[in-house]
Amino acid sequence: MSAYAAFSQYYDALTQNVGYKDRADLLCRLLDKWHHPAGITLDLACGTGSLTCELKKRGLDVYGIDASPDMLTKAQEKAAEEGLSILFLCQKMQQIDLYGTINTCFCTLDSLNHLPDANAVQRTFNRVALFMEQDGLFLFDVNTLYKHETVLGHNVFIYDTGDVFCAWQNRYEPATGRVHIDLDFFEKTGAMYQRSSEHFTERAYPLATISAMLEKAGFTVLEVLDENGSDPAGDTTQRALFVARLTTCINRKE
Repeated sequence: MSAYAAFSQYYDALTQNVGYKDRADLLCRLLDKWHHPAGITLDLACGTGSLTCELKKRGLDVYGIDASPDMLTKAQEKAAEEGLSILFLCQKMQQIDLYGTINTCFCTLDSLNHLPDANAVQRTFNRVALFMEQDGLFLFDVNTLYKHETVLGHNVFIYDTGDVFCAWQNRYEPATGRVHIDLDFFEKTGAMYQRSSEHFTERAYPLATISAMLEKAGFTVLEVLDENGSDPAGDTTQRALFVARLTTCINRKE
């Protein structure tokens, strides 16, 4: 079974509170704030394509990339149901290989935290920069160390959507900033419940470390915001939103 295969079946049901329309509006406002025409836009780690579809509805020339074929199947179905023509590609973030350049890149919902280590994050920044036009904008969010330690931690969360029951169990490693996450899904089928499971790890980094990696890839950090996009990120920020501009095109070795 491919990565996130089980999760893809229930992802939309468990993220109904995300507010993709508001998130798309926020990203577009930030582009306006920095006087940046979106141009050709990449939704990196697009998952089931909810944000990609919202961006397309706002007139952006957007396509999506994700490493999970199962997530992309859901994305393609969703776009087709809404009558939207969107290209979706199956590639890993740190290995993207695009057909041309992009002007804007979005990467949301702590997708970068799913990468295994700092080297993978750096390679992702390098690849985005490699295919981005000069002065392009890269907007992404990450879960913070504060959230990993105080919110996710060793906690257990229970979700019951009516269609599926999910038990979410965490194990936190203070030394690495990693949270190991076990998801157990129970879907009722007749008088029985069918169980499926998913395991993945998220890793958080100091915001200064992320800024340094961006600068190494040729980006200049314009601002680091709280998730609401109106306040600077602080010590108790759970999800930080970075806005970075590609200002230096450099040769990068993988």
